[in-house]
Amino acid sequence: MDSFQALILGIVQGLTEYLPVSSSGHLEIGKALLGPAAEAGGLTFDIVVHIATVLSTLVVLWREIVWIFEGLFKFKFNDETRYVLNIIISMIPVAIVGLLFKDKIEALYSGNVLLVTGLCLLVTAALLAMTHFYKPQEKEKISPSNALVIGVAQAMAVLPGLSRSGSTIATGLLLGNSRKTLAQFSFLMVIPPILGEAIIDFKHIVAPSAEYLAAHGAATPIPTTSLIVGFIAAFVSGCFACKWMISLVKKCKLIYFALYCAIVGLAVLAFNIF
Repeated sequence: MDSFQALILGIVQGLTEYLPVSSSGHLEIGKALLGPAAEAGGLTFDIVVHIATVLSTLVVLWREIVWIFEGLFKFKFNDETRYVLNIIISMIPVAIVGLLFKDKIEALYSGNVLLVTGLCLLVTAALLAMTHFYKPQEKEKISPSNALVIGVAQAMAVLPGLSRSGSTIATGLLLGNSRKTLAQFSFLMVIPPILGEAIIDFKHIVAPSAEYLAAHGAATPIPTTSLIVGFIAAFVSGCFACKWMISLVKKCKLIYFALYCAIVGLAVLAFNIF
C-alpha cells in the first residue's frame, strides 16, 4: 500500500466511521477499486485508522467526556453514572460477539466479502429509511433496556456493509430515544469496542488464529509513511464527519444516506454478480 492509497482509504475510514454508510464495507469497496496493492498490510492499517477515529471522537466530544468523568468522581449515583452504566450495558453484546464469534463469522464470508457488503448495505438502507417513516414519541433519556438493544445492533455491525453508527442510531430512534442525546451516546459507546477490536486485531498480527488465517491470510508489512498518512487522513476526516453526523441526527436527515446505501449496495451486488 502506497501513500496515495493510504490517503484515500484513511479519508474513507474517517468519514464512514461516523456517517451511517459502513466504514468496513467502504474499506472493502475502496480496496477492491484501488487494486491488490491496497490489500497489503490491511490489518495493521485498519488498526491505525480505527485508533485515529477514536481520537477524533475524543476531540469532538471532549466536553461530554469531561462531564462524565466529573460526575463519576463525585462518587454517587447521578446522571453521569447512569450514562456510564448504559455504555457498559451496550458493550455486552459486542463483547460476546467480538470475543467468541468474530473470527468464525469473518471466515464464513471470507470468499464473498463484496457480496455480503452489498447485501448488508441494503439492510443499512432499510434501517435508515424506517427512521424517516416511523417517528415514535421521543424519550428524554436512554433506558438500560434500550442501551442493551442498541448494543445488539452494534454487535451485528461485525458484518461489512452493516453500518455501526447507522445501526445504533437507527435502532435508538426507532425505540423513541431523543435525537439530541442519541448521536453522542452512539459515538461514545463505540470507543471501548473499537479499542478492544484493535487489541484483538493486534493479537492476530502477533499470533494469528486458524480462523483468522482462513479469512485473511498472513499479515503483510506496510510502509510507515503510509500508516502516518492514513492516520492523519482518518483523524481529520473523522473530526469533520463526527460533527456533521451529530448535526444531521438532530435534524433527522438520514433518508439521504438510506438512498446512498441502497444505490451503492445494488451497485456492489451487480458488480459481484455480473
